Amino acid sequence: QVQLVESGGGSVQAGESLTLACSGSRYFGSDYCMGWFRQAPGKAREGVASIFNGDGSTYYPDSVKGRFTISKDSAKNALYLRMSNLKPEDTAIYYCAADYAYNSDTYCVSALTQVTFNYWGQGTQVNVSS
Repeated sequence: QVQLVESGGGSVQAGESLTLACSGSRYFGSDYCMGWFRQAPGKAREGVASIFNGDGSTYYPDSVKGRFTISKDSAKNALYLRMSNLKPEDTAIYYCAADYAYNSDTYCVSALTQVTFNYWGQGTQVNVSS
């Protein structure tokens, strides 16, 4: 059974930074993509960053582009999300996820925007106060 465990959430002031980490119970090869999602109270879950393991290509929606950075350490089965210049609207539960990408970075982006990843962590809370 695949397990993904997030850590690093917490409470920060607007403008501050926070780095989330995700530890996986298995190695996800080059034909997988990894992603970060968030869900605020009363809102649908949305993707905020993806990385295609095949070539390392990344994708961010406009809402976080330039502020969030996704990265991975394959040797540690770890995924990270560096969040800078945080805003109150970034308050949410953040989830890491993985999905088989059929060796396609395009599939990876689509799966992020449509929130169709297969493997999910339990989430970590991020609170940003003004």
